[in-house]
Amino acid sequence: MKILITGGSGLLGQYLNLELSKYHEILTLYNHLQRNCKDFNSLQVDICNIENLSQIFSSFTPNVVVHTAAVSTPQRADAVPTKTVYKTNVTATENLAKLCERFNAKLIYTSTDLVYAGYRGSLLTEDAKLIPISLYAETKLMGEEKIKSTFDNYIILRTALMFGFGLNGSSCFFHQMYDKIKSGEKVRLFYDQFRSPLSVLEAARTIKFLCESDIKTEIINFGGPERLSRYELGLMLCKSTGFEENLLDKISIFDIPDLPHVADVSMNVERLKSFGVILKSTKDSLKEVLVSKR
Repeated sequence: MKILITGGSGLLGQYLNLELSKYHEILTLYNHLQRNCKDFNSLQVDICNIENLSQIFSSFTPNVVVHTAAVSTPQRADAVPTKTVYKTNVTATENLAKLCERFNAKLIYTSTDLVYAGYRGSLLTEDAKLIPISLYAETKLMGEEKIKSTFDNYIILRTALMFGFGLNGSSCFFHQMYDKIKSGEKVRLFYDQFRSPLSVLEAARTIKFLCESDIKTEIINFGGPERLSRYELGLMLCKSTGFEENLLDKISIFDIPDLPHVADVSMNVERLKSFGVILKSTKDSLKEVLVSKR
């Protein structure tokens, strides 16, 4: 197939470049930083430019579009103008959906687990209450709605906290935690916020499976099989590596006053598994991630 990837230089995007290019023809788009996009068929594009996107669809004619590009965290969304966040996360997503409809392409969109109400209990299903409390989560949910109102050939993935090692300068909390603990520094980790951590390797493989499937018109919780806090994930890392557990400082989400206080958006992933996706345990995923570091 021909697969178009947005956000190709991001944490997940670079792993998608590696995984999808093994089996399919890809065109991967990046904005400022090229990173491993330089090793693949790639273009530097502002996804907010509808004319450029239209030209790309006309020339490449993708079968599937994997849309990961975004102002991609609550902190980043709060650090740039609100207009920029809406333009990137909402308007560009709507434009991509319209182009997918026009060119008969399937759209796979990475949303976020942070769209859920974080006080409603654990292991939330896809029909759980939605109350995004950050600008980032609000705009990702608006992106979902724009897609749903445009056409039906989509898969919306409510993506969990991802862990793994960033490539070529990209990073994430896990990568930063690993580097600090390895160097003997203390790290502060939430003990009272729960997510469903998913390894970036598992995520890339699963998206490949979804690209090749006939699945459409679905909203799917896209996470790992276990409900964990960052502190618990840090303990798992220490047990797997022999790092010192006393370097982990337990803190509450309420210790960071400016952070959106989302206590529990752990997700039920039975729908994902019902499509034939086999998820590794967090322990096995962690081992795989550590092996990839060597």
